[in-house]
Amino acid sequence: MLIVMAVLGAATLVAIVVTLGHANRERDHALQLQSHSYDVMILARTLSGTVARSEASLGRYVISGDRQLGQLYYDQWLLAGNQIARLDQLTYDSPEQQRRIDRLREAYRARGDELSMTALSTSYGRNSQALARYYAARKAPTLTTFDRELDQLIARERDLLDTRTADAMDSIAFSSAAARGLSVFGGLIVLGAIALGWITVRTLGERASARAEAVAAQAQAEELTAAVAAATDELRVQEAKLRQIQKMEAVGQLTGGIAHDFNNMLAVVLGGLELARRNIAHDPAGSLRHIDSATEGANRAAALTRRLLAFSREDTLAPEQIVPAKLVSGMSDLLDRTLGDAVTLVAQDNGHGWKVRADPVQLENAVLNLAVNARDAMNGRGQLTIVTGTTTLRAGAIGQCAVGDYVTIAVADTGCGMTPDIAERVFEPFFTTKPAGKGTGLGLSQVFALVRQLGGEIAIASQPGFGTTVTLYLPRDQARAVAAAPATVVPQAVAAGPLSVLVVEDDPRVLAATMGALEELGHDAVACDDPLAAPALLKTHDGIDLIISDVLMPRQTGPEMIAELGPRYPHIAVLFVTGYAGDGGEAGDFGNNVVLRKPFTLSGIEAAIAAAMAVTRPAAPHRIAAE
Repeated sequence: MLIVMAVLGAATLVAIVVTLGHANRERDHALQLQSHSYDVMILARTLSGTVARSEASLGRYVISGDRQLGQLYYDQWLLAGNQIARLDQLTYDSPEQQRRIDRLREAYRARGDELSMTALSTSYGRNSQALARYYAARKAPTLTTFDRELDQLIARERDLLDTRTADAMDSIAFSSAAARGLSVFGGLIVLGAIALGWITVRTLGERASARAEAVAAQAQAEELTAAVAAATDELRVQEAKLRQIQKMEAVGQLTGGIAHDFNNMLAVVLGGLELARRNIAHDPAGSLRHIDSATEGANRAAALTRRLLAFSREDTLAPEQIVPAKLVSGMSDLLDRTLGDAVTLVAQDNGHGWKVRADPVQLENAVLNLAVNARDAMNGRGQLTIVTGTTTLRAGAIGQCAVGDYVTIAVADTGCGMTPDIAERVFEPFFTTKPAGKGTGLGLSQVFALVRQLGGEIAIASQPGFGTTVTLYLPRDQARAVAAAPATVVPQAVAAGPLSVLVVEDDPRVLAATMGALEELGHDAVACDDPLAAPALLKTHDGIDLIISDVLMPRQTGPEMIAELGPRYPHIAVLFVTGYAGDGGEAGDFGNNVVLRKPFTLSGIEAAIAAAMAVTRPAAPHRIAAE
């Protein structure tokens, strides 16, 4: 019996040891799986916070244009990609989670493409477009997809945690039951029973400790989520305040610059007209010169207005093949008048006839803006050198340029130069070093936007006391020039002879000027200062051939008025007159009607009338007695 009891006791001890060892392994495995699940959930919450901080940094970059914020956005976005890769490593043992990671990565890439377009627009100085894209991106499906996949990933990991914890507890419970049975069976072995009880108590204590740690970790994750949400809300409030402050600063700076430029132009107009009035009796030739000067000032004011409208609405370009050297040569008279006698203009052509494809008016404005800035940097006295040349660049040699041939236009002055910190900001919209009211800050930003639209680059070299050189790198156009098609001659017979014209314009001064222009051209004009009165005038004035209408009017827009009159008077030609730069987006659709831009000349309205009358329309109906 003693031998049997010893064998049974030894077997019991062995069984107890094996059972407790299995229980410890199951416990350790359960704790490891729990720690793994917590790591996945915490990393997922951290990823959500990283993406939120990255998009917030992008928003501040779009608003302020601060490159450091743009770099912060980029770094945070890369960190989010690394966190996704870490999630991929942590969830290798779960095919279901791996599929979610793949979908999450695809959403991350798609979201990155959307945000990169916003950052690229900001880098190019297209703040209004960047803002529109940024707010559109905040409602994009990719953001919803990203958040949904991340939430599902966390929810699935939480389910796995519950399942693993339950399995571990079942295994431990089974092991504990077996240990208790063996302890009863080995009751005669007191020391073994005591050891088994002590190990069991210790196991239960560790399990309770593990559960407490799990609850604490879950509470910490929930606190982190709440903190991220609160920080995001606060960030949105601060962004709105910052956006309003910067908007007001930009509006104030822009208003002062525009007022200064317009005062200069109005001084030319008013002074020229006053001198012409004084001299018209005894010096007609001198009066004509003064009138020409006033006209030039008015044209410059109109050009400034078009520049502002084009800047705000981002008009598309009308490119054509240009030889830059010829363009600069053709601007010599304009540059001489603009720069003044104290500035010596030197033009050099080293371009070998290379061509670029660009809008000639926009390119002229770019050169003129650079020349005016150079004149101001020299305080109106010095030498301005414009050199056209050629170069071949490797990829990324200048900014983000592609490899290839480029035509260069370098504008160099002998002015005061700039420090590096100022040179970095000269192309930002509304940034200017001139005193308040002395500049709009639009010129160089327009030059930057034009060059980037053409696929080129821009470089600036400046040193205080040694002048500044701004070089435009424009891609060479090697396409063979296409012969221009013969111009279509508008039949002049259409507009020949006097016409009966209804003029709809709410501004009495513009109405009087238009009526005077039509009378000068020999037409019979009927005035209408309210678009709602137009139908009655058409009924009382039989035989109206043409309606000339303003676009934006208080009670009804021109396109709305024509849309109502069109079905009743389809035979009447229409000419819209507008001072806006868009193509009808301000007040409606112009249809196929001719549009004349304000301000216009006598010859301009004459040509527009001829074009409007040339549009094919139904014949005028014969009036009957019932009418």
